[in-house]
Amino acid sequence: MIEDAPQALADRLPDHQQSSPVLKFGLYVGFAMIAEMTVALIVINRVATLERFALARNAFFISCFFILALTPVGRFLKSPVRIFSSAMIGWSIFVVGYDLAGLYFDRLFDVLHHGPFLTLIEGGVLYGVCAVGAWVAEMIVHACRHSIMPGRRAARAAVRNIR
Repeated sequence: MIEDAPQALADRLPDHQQSSPVLKFGLYVGFAMIAEMTVALIVINRVATLERFALARNAFFISCFFILALTPVGRFLKSPVRIFSSAMIGWSIFVVGYDLAGLYFDRLFDVLHHGPFLTLIEGGVLYGVCAVGAWVAEMIVHACRHSIMPGRRAARAAVRNIR
């Protein structure tokens, strides 16, 4: 009974007031990327004992970040518009956090050679390529499952209708 309460409340809301899964997932991914970036920056800059494992430490944080960044692609694989929308919501939130981190860590943008605007553009290009790739893959699968050319009977019927 208590478990059904959130769903019952959501059923009573009009459609325009119910939250979209694209928006929700984008928000979750954006805040998760900010949290991962914050942990990585603190560990990299404040934990001196891991300095001798710098390559492994950085590879771990980069791989975690890319896994988080590509989760919208995996979540909405069959809908390229949802991939791009959700990913750009999350990426925009991350860029705001990245810009704020640059205020605290003075040389962050100098070391990474990327400002917030360039980071936003690169994310848009990356997610655009992923969305187009998903769309092309969907078209290839559709073409493999369905005949592109009509069968002989359909072609003959079409010729008869023309005459």
